[in-house]
Amino acid sequence: MTAASVAAPGGLPDGLIAVVKRDCPTCEFVAPLLVAIADRQPLTVFSQDDPDFPAGVDAVDDTALDVSFALGIDTVPTLLRFADGVETDRLEGWSRPHWQALTGIGDLGADLTDYRPGCGSRTHDPEIVDARLVAATAGRLQSRRVELGAGEDELEAMFERGYSDGLPVVPPTAERVARMLAGTTREPDEVVALVPPDLTSCTVEKIAINAVLAGCKPEYLPVVIAAVEAACTDEFNAHGLLCTTWFSGPLVLVNGPIGRAIGMNSGVNALGQGNRANATIGRALQLVIRNVGGGRPGEIDRATLGNPGKYTFCFAEREHDSPWEPLHVERGFAATQSTVTLFGASGLQGMCDQLSRDPESLARSFAACLRVVGHPKNAFIWDAMIVVSPEHARVFREGGWSKTRFRDEVAALLRLPGDEIVRGAGGIAEGMPEAFAEHTLPKFRDGGLHIVHAGGEAGLFSAIIGGWASGAVGSEVVTREVRS
Repeated sequence: MTAASVAAPGGLPDGLIAVVKRDCPTCEFVAPLLVAIADRQPLTVFSQDDPDFPAGVDAVDDTALDVSFALGIDTVPTLLRFADGVETDRLEGWSRPHWQALTGIGDLGADLTDYRPGCGSRTHDPEIVDARLVAATAGRLQSRRVELGAGEDELEAMFERGYSDGLPVVPPTAERVARMLAGTTREPDEVVALVPPDLTSCTVEKIAINAVLAGCKPEYLPVVIAAVEAACTDEFNAHGLLCTTWFSGPLVLVNGPIGRAIGMNSGVNALGQGNRANATIGRALQLVIRNVGGGRPGEIDRATLGNPGKYTFCFAEREHDSPWEPLHVERGFAATQSTVTLFGASGLQGMCDQLSRDPESLARSFAACLRVVGHPKNAFIWDAMIVVSPEHARVFREGGWSKTRFRDEVAALLRLPGDEIVRGAGGIAEGMPEAFAEHTLPKFRDGGLHIVHAGGEAGLFSAIIGGWASGAVGSEVVTREVRS
């Protein structure tokens, strides 16, 4: 006899159930045994890839995998027993003594080998999992759909509708957004922040859309979300950073295991092009500010000149061989935590010192170059970030200097005599008010100089990244943990 041919996930028949696929040598191996079982007792066979397999049994078509997913099938063949609608036993692969015990057929497969492992269920095929995920998530998306005309080019449409930062973007179809959302466990409708300047409510879904536009992979999405959270704090003051006529925009620094896990660049050319994660994470943040918050150049974004980092400015700190604790540890996080730190950056200034072999000399070079941040006659107005390259870091390591000592030595070298930096001094009208003439002023406020380690092994070059107005009148550095 053969089994009944119809069964739904919510109404599986009592008795034995087998789940198989033709594209499995072990399923082919046990196919004659399924015929023998069906001749003796009720057996329902679900076939994942061919309703005509196995021959001699009226298999139920499960090529849509609804039953396999409902049963949680990991391996084929799987043999189950149901009683009163409840699963009471399960076997995966072929094991002669276990199949004999479950079926109650003492001579089942008596002439066959004792054991053969099964094959992976089709429910674990990447394209199947992806398709079901997309189907499940796409239906939950709430954003407005933009319909394109039959003759419209997708890429050109993104430019014409103002979604681009000036470079081509990836059209955010529902399927692409659904795949992007697979990168986080957070719900699509969760509100992450109010994005300036318009203070528009921004959900995880909205961030995912802009991550698609930017060219991100799904595994980058938690980093982008953390960057948006940091950018939208009062402390960071993204609104002010946009409205200022200064050059500045957000710099995204990634610390912790996530940077390595998603393949970020912290080494050769870390501040440049060529790495997808670096390029697209920073770009996604900028696109969120543009497309959700309304921060567009020439409108609320009033930068006199801007800087190329306003497309994207994102890199990871080189932690594995740094002589110092990484920035997120310095800011109170554990080394094992992944974080995003935002800094209001104005652009990149190179620092060359190929001759200093002791930390005292090298610190003086850094101090001399740092003095020109903003203007040589400005004091405690600007913040700065120093990106120390591995070759320069080696000088400090060999000299036994901690990060704290390096910062303190540079700060001491940058105590500026008031009479040299007041307005008019040196024949330069720019400068500090005359009231400071009798004082010695620090170039940077306390906490205004940030030090990180990045770059390639070769080259006695480091970088200085100037900031925007510091403190309460400008922007504070903000760090947020990356959550899945």
